[in-house]
Amino acid sequence: MEKLNGLRCRECGRRYPATPVHVCEFCFGPLEVDYRYDVLKRVVTRESIKAGPPSMWRYKDLLPIEGDVAVGHHVGFTPLIRAHNLADEFGCHEIWIKNDSVCHPSWSFKDRVVAVAVTKAKEFGFDTVACASTGNLANSVAAHAAEGRLRSYIFIPADLEQGKVLATLVYNPTLVAVHGTYDVVNRLCSEIADKYRWAFVNVNFRPYYSEGSKSYCFEIFEQLGWRTPGHIIVPSDCGSLITKIWKAIKEFKQLGLIDGPVTTKMHAAQALGCGPIVTMIKNDTDVLVPVRPNTIAKSLAIGNPADGYYAYRTTKESGGFGEHATDEEIIEGMLLLARTEGIFTETAGGVTVAAAKKLIESGVIPRDESIVICITGNGLKTPDALYDRLEAHVKIKPSLSAFDKALADLKAQTA
Repeated sequence: MEKLNGLRCRECGRRYPATPVHVCEFCFGPLEVDYRYDVLKRVVTRESIKAGPPSMWRYKDLLPIEGDVAVGHHVGFTPLIRAHNLADEFGCHEIWIKNDSVCHPSWSFKDRVVAVAVTKAKEFGFDTVACASTGNLANSVAAHAAEGRLRSYIFIPADLEQGKVLATLVYNPTLVAVHGTYDVVNRLCSEIADKYRWAFVNVNFRPYYSEGSKSYCFEIFEQLGWRTPGHIIVPSDCGSLITKIWKAIKEFKQLGLIDGPVTTKMHAAQALGCGPIVTMIKNDTDVLVPVRPNTIAKSLAIGNPADGYYAYRTTKESGGFGEHATDEEIIEGMLLLARTEGIFTETAGGVTVAAAKKLIESGVIPRDESIVICITGNGLKTPDALYDRLEAHVKIKPSLSAFDKALADLKAQTA
């Protein structure tokens, strides 16, 4: 099935063949994959999707893979959980958690984009993959490169959380720690990508890589019974995820896979210490002002987000909004989700929960409308954020009498 027209500039519309390029040579706009929707409409149905594997690859026809899937065969199709307890906490009728904290193999939604990028890299004949990362992408690229028997070079800020460093090194990549912020690392990688014939998943392979995020949204709609929710709250680093969820909504509608009008509003969530996209939204301006990150949510710490403008446009077009979360609110969001739903999320998830709470309390999101909160990474990746907040409630000697006394003291404290 010839499903791709190639690549298309998001600004001037100029078309390119499907090759490892990411920037328009005429206007310098970003390129994205352009599909032949007339062809897809004849072959993609609810039945064909449901007949596919229990992974993101049930939507393979809507992703830019033209050959066989090379890596990440078990990525995706993560739980969509009806969050009754969190809904009670917020006084809402219907809240869902899309839980990619259990995404295989590296416990974040980045496995979706990397599975696409690495498969595409093998299609093009590359033997080396690379990335600039704030942590989750590093884990995923290293894991998928190992599975695909490819060399990998991973570039990270030198101050990255040790849990994410360890969860990258275990796959035996070449890990390069760079002194500076993610934006400094990313600029260096752009220079390296120009010199070496490597598949940088979020540089020269960005048009293909970013398409993997659509599967996150495809799953939400299928798991909701082919209906759209009223609101989706998305953590935003570079801004790509929220834009690709919006693209996925449009594709499902265009292909006749969802019924009725699309009324979903997209909301961006960022840390206050690194929130240029949300600042754009709140100021209603399409001018992004880069910032120097200063937040515990390091996986969202991108001060000059590549897709910031398009994330702003997505919220505006959908009628959504955006909200910041302070470091304290991020921690409270992590603890709240764990306490109410038994889900341990990383700091990025704390941002999303905290932002959702503020959007609901301010009336931006009505309490009687359906809400999906995007949880994109596992809490075991960022335990450092909680070390100073949690400790054992009781420490005793190993005797029944010591426990009985401690239990009596606890009951007295809560009486």
